[in-house]
Amino acid sequence: MVLVETAGGSSEGAGKYCFAIDRGGTFTDVLCICPGGRVRTIKLLSEDPDRYSDAPREGIRRILKEETGSDLAPSGLVDTSKIGWVRMGTTVATNALLERKGDPVVLVVNTGFRDLLYIGNQARPKIFDLNIRKPANLYQTVVEVDCRIVPEQADRCQLNNQWKVLHGVAGSKYLEVQPVDESSVRSSLAAAREQGINSVSVVLTHSYACPEHELRIGSIAKQLGFSHVTLSHQAMPMCRVVARGYTACAEAYLTPHVDRYLASFKSGFDNQLAGVDVLFMQSDGGLTNMENFRGARAILSGPAGGVVGYALTGSRETDLPLIGFDMGGTSTDVSRYAGNYEHVIESTTAGVTIQAPQLDINTVAAGGGSRLFFRSGIFVVGPESAGSHPGPACYKKGGPLTVTDANLMLGRILPQYFPKIFGPTESDPLDYELARRKFSELQADINAHLAFSGDSRVLTLEQVALGFIRVANETMCRPIRALTQSRGLDTANHVLSCFGGAGGQHACSIARNLGIAKVVVHKYAGILSAYGMALADVVQEVQEPSGLEFNESNGHVLKERLDALSKQCHAKLAEQGFRKIELQPFLHLRYEGTDGALMCAPAAATGGLESSSSLASAYGDFHATFLERYRTEFGFVLQNRRIIVDDIRIRGLGKNETPPEAQVNAAPEPTPTAEGNTIVHFDEGAFNAPIFLTKNLLAGHKISGPAVLIDQLSTIIVEPECVAEVTRYGDLVIDVQTGGKHGINEELDPVHLSIFSHRFMSIAEQMGRVLQRTSISTNIKERLDFSCALFGPDGGLVSNAPHIPVHLGAMQETVQYQLRVRGDTLKNGDVLLANHPQAGGSHLPDLTVITPVFYEGQPKPVFFVASRGHHADIGGITPGSMPPHSTTLAQEGAAFKSFLIVENGQFQEKQIVERLTTPTNAKGAVGTRNLSDNLSDLKAQIAANHKGIHLVSELIDSYGLSVVQAYMTHIQKNAELAVRDMLRQIGRDTLERTGSTVLTAQEFMDDGSPITLRVTIDPESGSALCDFTGSGQEVWGNCNAPRAITLSALIYCLRCMVGHDVPLNQGCLAPIQVVIPKNSILDPSEGAAVVGGNVQTSQRIVDTVLKAFRACAASQGCMNNITIGDDQWGYYETVAGGSGAGPDWHGAGGVHTHMTNTRITDPEILELRYPMILKRFCLRTDGSGGRGRFIGGEGVERDLLFRKPVTLSVLTERRTLQPYGLAGGEPGKSGRNLIIKRDGRVIALPGKICIDVEAGDTFAMKTPGGGGYGHSDDSSNADLSPPISASGHRFVERGTVYNYSQAQESA
Repeated sequence: MVLVETAGGSSEGAGKYCFAIDRGGTFTDVLCICPGGRVRTIKLLSEDPDRYSDAPREGIRRILKEETGSDLAPSGLVDTSKIGWVRMGTTVATNALLERKGDPVVLVVNTGFRDLLYIGNQARPKIFDLNIRKPANLYQTVVEVDCRIVPEQADRCQLNNQWKVLHGVAGSKYLEVQPVDESSVRSSLAAAREQGINSVSVVLTHSYACPEHELRIGSIAKQLGFSHVTLSHQAMPMCRVVARGYTACAEAYLTPHVDRYLASFKSGFDNQLAGVDVLFMQSDGGLTNMENFRGARAILSGPAGGVVGYALTGSRETDLPLIGFDMGGTSTDVSRYAGNYEHVIESTTAGVTIQAPQLDINTVAAGGGSRLFFRSGIFVVGPESAGSHPGPACYKKGGPLTVTDANLMLGRILPQYFPKIFGPTESDPLDYELARRKFSELQADINAHLAFSGDSRVLTLEQVALGFIRVANETMCRPIRALTQSRGLDTANHVLSCFGGAGGQHACSIARNLGIAKVVVHKYAGILSAYGMALADVVQEVQEPSGLEFNESNGHVLKERLDALSKQCHAKLAEQGFRKIELQPFLHLRYEGTDGALMCAPAAATGGLESSSSLASAYGDFHATFLERYRTEFGFVLQNRRIIVDDIRIRGLGKNETPPEAQVNAAPEPTPTAEGNTIVHFDEGAFNAPIFLTKNLLAGHKISGPAVLIDQLSTIIVEPECVAEVTRYGDLVIDVQTGGKHGINEELDPVHLSIFSHRFMSIAEQMGRVLQRTSISTNIKERLDFSCALFGPDGGLVSNAPHIPVHLGAMQETVQYQLRVRGDTLKNGDVLLANHPQAGGSHLPDLTVITPVFYEGQPKPVFFVASRGHHADIGGITPGSMPPHSTTLAQEGAAFKSFLIVENGQFQEKQIVERLTTPTNAKGAVGTRNLSDNLSDLKAQIAANHKGIHLVSELIDSYGLSVVQAYMTHIQKNAELAVRDMLRQIGRDTLERTGSTVLTAQEFMDDGSPITLRVTIDPESGSALCDFTGSGQEVWGNCNAPRAITLSALIYCLRCMVGHDVPLNQGCLAPIQVVIPKNSILDPSEGAAVVGGNVQTSQRIVDTVLKAFRACAASQGCMNNITIGDDQWGYYETVAGGSGAGPDWHGAGGVHTHMTNTRITDPEILELRYPMILKRFCLRTDGSGGRGRFIGGEGVERDLLFRKPVTLSVLTERRTLQPYGLAGGEPGKSGRNLIIKRDGRVIALPGKICIDVEAGDTFAMKTPGGGGYGHSDDSSNADLSPPISASGHRFVERGTVYNYSQAQESA
């Protein structure tokens, strides 16, 4: 940190009215600091066209009128002579992105990449949605340009070329494969300009480091008259063309929209605000001049103000780190502050990945407007929301029951203290009776279900409402646990800083559930985002890519670049007249060969080796920060591994000089006078609670709960056993009583059923976070190819998270195998290892570690925890242990059925090393090629299991063993109930449509092996027999699928057809009897090869099940596995294709389907790290999607040019047989594998092959399309619709917790 004093500068609006504004989606909050320091606030609807055209301007006008008696200048516009400054956050950019209402954009890309941003990382957003909804493009049209540069790779490239060398940043060199065809660019862009498009985004590969081509095209675009030209290297100069492309596209798409809003805002002021300091909040928590406010950096403009607000005010009440809890009408924002703002450089909002510094704000779909459901015996809150229109039921606009209605029912919202702005005329109070009537209807459904289930209890309205509140609270606790515990932090060692309109009603419960002992509620909690605008600094960011190794010899170069960027940043802030400028230097560091780059500020120099360099002397010790951050986030550091500087960044702060808050008067006595009393319902019962108006509270006042505190903008509930005290600034600090055992019994309660479902899933999620943090391999740490799960004492699955489809339910077979083999011999301190298909394994690289959970006084395990991770290599005949041509299991690597990897608490390193390094008896097989990663990842899996044991023990301590195990059983039975309900519906529909309850289907592998299924449904009991008799024999090859794979595929299909979240556990299969013939392709013999069964046959099983249920047409039915390498390196990818169309949807193109969801390596990373050039990656243009009323999704074309001789392994399906259409729809096209030799010959390859290729050869793959649905001329498919629930409107989540879950689901 460098603090620079600059003379001069403005007086920060002294003697004038200064405005801080948060323009939200529903309400606009205006805070005015009047001359003398007095504060005024006002809240307006953001949209009210009958009364005003712009809410922020109207708020300013009203306050000026009330304070000064005059609001308009002689021009008739708002008078600016008395305005000191305006600081605003706005959702204008966010709303335009969510609603896709930006400006038309022409996207300019390299030839072959026209669909690069549509395909993105190829993962589908929701893994259980058969109707895959990919985010809409931000561009209207695409121009492909014949130009290309690639990294030089002088030490690896063996192509005979005469390409021109271009010099990039930090001494990097690139080869110009194809210069810019300027005449073609000009004509193509002119055609787009004639279509009325004014905004262009130029996104070329490797332009972040070598921008010559982008600059040329940008110059042409400006000459042609485009008003907005965005070059990706200027939007964000960082590696990864897809994320950078999204950022540049968002900039071009949103900035014109933002500019129009700014022009409209200014137009209502005299002289268009000339002479007034107008600043806007950016996503990084810093303000910027109105002229520099850009679309891509405005996504979190409003929420960022709230983070600044609680960070700067909450930290004065505690030394502990803060968790920000901002609960609004539609969603809840969760963040963390521990002395510094927590930024991320890349985050996804509304399907668009933005590369820019932004605060780590995690938005979850749980707010006052979250809808309430009772499904299959379980209370459900959200994620669907009533939104601002129609809003909750009590708003009197025809809305559904929501969390707000539940709070109203419980007396936690008092209509007499709410403004009368509801109903059709927006003049009515909240309608308690309407909410009560709707709750009565829901109460009747719930009690009818309880009676049908044999439960004699009858729930009151208040018990129903309270149950939903408790479920909502647990829903909001999960992301908070994930945000803290994913980094190895103790959630309880924080203070909850609560703000937002709805947060005060839930804060005490949230804190108690998390073990947090203190809640801070700012006096402006209802408009804290607006107040944060007043407190924020002006931020100026400059950044450039590097690529240098971080070492002493490069220290002077890094110092020179930091010096230059610091000078540039300082100059821009000085121009704005700031007296105090703070410069913060950062290096974006990562270990070579990893993707986990960390943005590191320097620690204080310590005098060690790293601190003695000129860089450390001038700026501090970056190396120490990187090691500390890496150890904290990942649990270890890597020895003897080079550290790479990806980017160099300076963050400059023009320091805020807003005067501090005035202190409030001290209370003459500690107990304030209540305004009255009201009945409020809590877990402990109904209380006659006092009501206090916060405006009458003084410093030192203490209020014991229960109590209701009302301010102008929100309601705060002080719960029983909590005490609130008013601070010297008028804020509230609430001490929360935590701990103690929960007083519930083993009897099924639908509320606790939902709560335990969240808690069990949270255990599995947190195990996964520990595994990801402490593992070392790319597969687990970065690709997140793992699953963690909790099992009952019988080995039955309780919760499995995150959801990797091919792992669903499969680990249950593994755990139950150990119980059969080990019996009662397991002891506390034992840990088992298994991967064999006969022991519930999927394929050999997936190693499963199982740990029994013992509890005090219990002789046998009370639970089991397990973690399954994909290891990069475990021996066998090919690197990666996934040979495309294997015929026996021994060729695929080391196999374990029940190996005691830890005995009596001692890691059996000698024995496991011997097993892993000893080759199998297969010809050409070797032991593991990466023993150190194997051992490190196995230890990480053991550590993840240990975390699970700790969390299970905590849960038992809180509720008692009998209660926890009872709810384990209840949750499994609830999953069973959900599947039975679905089968009853399917059975009735099938009987009505066909006259039978028997469903049949048959699919064939490319070699002709059949997969045959006969489903017999009993509509009365909701049960089914799934009989795979008639499926093909075990094959001479590796497409044999272990039994566990078939069960996983069944669970996946059932979850897709249920259509809403249900606990994924052994209960899902309880209503289904599964018959799988022994020694078949679906249950092969002990020594059969299986690697293709996991990645290929699993897809065809899903095709067969969905075909039987008539759910949708076939998707590509393949994972398109490609392995490339030599004895020095290896690369593996799976490639997307087309998804099948359904009864009311078209298939999606360029997306992974069903049992996989793997992300693909970014083209720039691929070409930097490996001797390959990606020549083409786009959707097929030959109509690969099946025709029909609804059309199947397109497959993709992917061409890889090899720069040196390598070995190519291909493991694919659907190269012979086509993905089926359904209900008259045509099949999709099959895929093709080609080698284009360097002399031009084209050679067709079979679906499964391993060959050596030469430098200059190109592997060209076309992946299959999806099948079509319905006849093309059908006017109605109503009679064909399967029983799949609609997804409904879902809130768009964001933040690192959301990004992590998306990454995990795309492993």
